[in-house]
Amino acid sequence: MELAEQKRLYDLAKKVRVLILNMLTNAGSGHTGGSLSVVEILTYLYYSKMKHRPNEPTWPERDRLVLSKGHAAPCLYVLLSLNGYFPQEELFKLRRIDGSLQGHPDFKRTPGVDASTGSLGQGLSVANGIALGLRLSGRDSRVYAVLGDGELQEGQVWEAAMSAAHYKLSKVLAFVDANGLQIDGRVEDIMNIEPIVDKWRAFGWNAQEIDGHDFQEIDNAVKRAQVSDNGRPNVIVARTTKGKGISFMENNVRYHGVAPTMDELRRAMQEIGGEVLIEEKN
Repeated sequence: MELAEQKRLYDLAKKVRVLILNMLTNAGSGHTGGSLSVVEILTYLYYSKMKHRPNEPTWPERDRLVLSKGHAAPCLYVLLSLNGYFPQEELFKLRRIDGSLQGHPDFKRTPGVDASTGSLGQGLSVANGIALGLRLSGRDSRVYAVLGDGELQEGQVWEAAMSAAHYKLSKVLAFVDANGLQIDGRVEDIMNIEPIVDKWRAFGWNAQEIDGHDFQEIDNAVKRAQVSDNGRPNVIVARTTKGKGISFMENNVRYHGVAPTMDELRRAMQEIGGEVLIEEKN
């Protein structure tokens, strides 16, 4: 990846973080930490990899994305908005009944969303089903699934992993957003899932491990996955930081499901050189 392209993506990632924090503060609720940890992964996919058409959200030849960790919807919504699926103003109706952006993705209400998610553990099964449907229809599109590391404690994930390997779903590429934290604390304390990479390989997947905030590593890993020709599905275990980019949120489990206050938003914008885009509510 050229340095100019990396800079473009890092600049976009900053903009994504600014909008995530503003929209969550405006909503007064939502999942901050996990939305920030997945920024680089989703920014890369929507700006550098996926085939998609914002002016034709249901284009049959598009690549699909299943955000299995549906609570990170604010990051997805920002990227859909920046790409032109809907006006940016809609971001500030997050979690409002009169808006199209619910707390978790809803493909019936939000243009560009390929699957309704939020019940953890189900997304990889959905991705498998989409991949099988694409195969039957003769389409060459790829299916990307983004899972949380705490989500790997769900048994359905491993049933889906076995199925993808059995049916040789090589068009499926899963990312594990391995930020090490879940709602109740550290993943290793709640239910240890390590060694993640070895487990995926044991289930018949090509598996890689990368820094999930480094665009060059993401690009290299995706390219390696897409040239593999052994018929296996691919997974990229992306080591990330929950709350990435904001010092007082990083690795702080309190921000799993808590939106920033106005004071926290101002402090965060000072840290990253962003702008407060909302007015304080009385």
